[in-house]
Amino acid sequence: MSRAPRKPGFASRPSDPENWIRAAEAPPSGKAAGEAFTARLTIDITPELRGRIKVAAFRRGITVADMLRDLLAREFPATEGDPT
Repeated sequence: MSRAPRKPGFASRPSDPENWIRAAEAPPSGKAAGEAFTARLTIDITPELRGRIKVAAFRRGITVADMLRDLLAREFPATEGDPT
């Protein structure tokens, strides 16, 4: 009997890690270079605060990420001479 080709599992390793890593560095094709998100921010908050943030975003009809991006952009506006 012949076996069907084995499909890679969910967490399988890429066959060529170097190209796989470089592909992640390519800018997203759907967004302009200035609009691409290039960093992830992780903060520790209480479960209660997380719940309040999620409810506030839901009531506004936006995602938590979009709401927090707007808040951070408002609090820390770009100034002349800042790296882009």
